[in-house]
Amino acid sequence: MSLGQLFLSELNDEAKKTLAILELVPFENPDWKPHEKSMGLVRLAVHVAEISDYIISTLETTEIDFEKHSYVPPAVENKTQLVNYFNEKLEKARALLSMVSDESLAELWTMRSGEQVYFSLPRSVVLRSFCLNHLIHHRAQLGVYLRILNVPLPGTYGPSADTM
Repeated sequence: MSLGQLFLSELNDEAKKTLAILELVPFENPDWKPHEKSMGLVRLAVHVAEISDYIISTLETTEIDFEKHSYVPPAVENKTQLVNYFNEKLEKARALLSMVSDESLAELWTMRSGEQVYFSLPRSVVLRSFCLNHLIHHRAQLGVYLRILNVPLPGTYGPSADTM
């Protein structure tokens, strides 16, 4: 089995868990946050939904330069748009992972802002840390937001207090 196939298998598993959380996001108070330094609820949910785009970028390019790339978060106004956005990015990431070669995953990928290099790592390491671990981290963060808002949570790696 290729590395791409292994990453695809893991992405498929994490995508089910992520979709279950995204489907629970309430849009009544989109700017709610548990702390003044935290992202707003919907902004965090959109960030979780967009992380498959990081997989796409990692596989289609050799670097991202923030001096050349201006980021504008997508406008997502309701749960249906959020889920559709997630699924759209996910499908492209799946397609790319299904055909990426191990040789391509060994090539370096760089994150920079002009001359400032944040990291330059093999694509496989970027997929693990910057993409999949990043997704899991922010999905868990979103779960904490939902818990504080008294939204019953599904299990992630086993049952949750709400599903037992």
